Amino acid sequence: MNTETLDPRFLDLDLWPTQVAVEAMLEGQMAAIAAIQSQTLAIAQAAEAAAGRLGGSGRLIFVGAGTSGRLAVQDGTELYPTFGWPMERLVFLMAGGIGALTVAYEGAEDDVEAACADIGGCGITAADVVIGVAASGRTPYTVAAIEQARAAGALTIAIANNPATILVDAAEHAIVAVTGSEVLAGSTRMKAGTAQKAVLNMLSTAIMLRLGLVHRGRMVAMRISNAKLLQRGLRMVQDIAGVDADMAARALDAADNDIRIGVIVAKGLTADAARTLLDRHDGNLRSALRHLDEHRAANGRP
Repeated sequence: MNTETLDPRFLDLDLWPTQVAVEAMLEGQMAAIAAIQSQTLAIAQAAEAAAGRLGGSGRLIFVGAGTSGRLAVQDGTELYPTFGWPMERLVFLMAGGIGALTVAYEGAEDDVEAACADIGGCGITAADVVIGVAASGRTPYTVAAIEQARAAGALTIAIANNPATILVDAAEHAIVAVTGSEVLAGSTRMKAGTAQKAVLNMLSTAIMLRLGLVHRGRMVAMRISNAKLLQRGLRMVQDIAGVDADMAARALDAADNDIRIGVIVAKGLTADAARTLLDRHDGNLRSALRHLDEHRAANGRP
């Protein structure tokens, strides 16, 4: 595998001056990001397919082992605070269990039976999207989970760092960032891990975009959980609705700190009417505001 090969340039890395060694590592990180350039279409297609499947009930299910699994969990857990994606619509399947996030479990990545049991216990439906991440593209736990999930009707997406692998073949959508050998042979927490993190970020963000959870470059579905985010939410309501700070504060308060509801309230609707309108448009603020504007124009109102 490319990710496991030894690069002769770095055979004496341990003898290099530390700054030179760090510069070599940085070069590898930059190369890892460059390796994603060829995968932008694959990421976009996977995101569009995922958004089309998820609807109002589908779940995002992240699967992986070791570094790959930890990166997948990290990306997935950020979707609730960033985009308001419900926690009950997130599932994390980690080889060795969630405890393996902090402790390495010997042999866990090879446990095919555990993968099948984990997928079987999820009650997979056709609305679910299962994302399997493995640098090698052949991790038995991840491969088995993707195969089982696809057989159960879920949409499956593979993220790997080696081409033409069993994981890539098993999934309906494959994103392959070929990062090659590592500065430390086989240490896929470096180049491969960097590429995986970036791909996961772009994939999940693109899914949220297509689901309408972003409006005019703003995270309008984010959860307000502290004073800093409250101020950010107030600015969003003020800017999007075109109202002053006091009106924005009253609207956001009436909306129980839901930014999208707050924007619609600031446009003149009650909180209940705003929720009904937003629900009718599947949480898409742009679509809801367009409907509101069209309705008012048809009735001769500004």
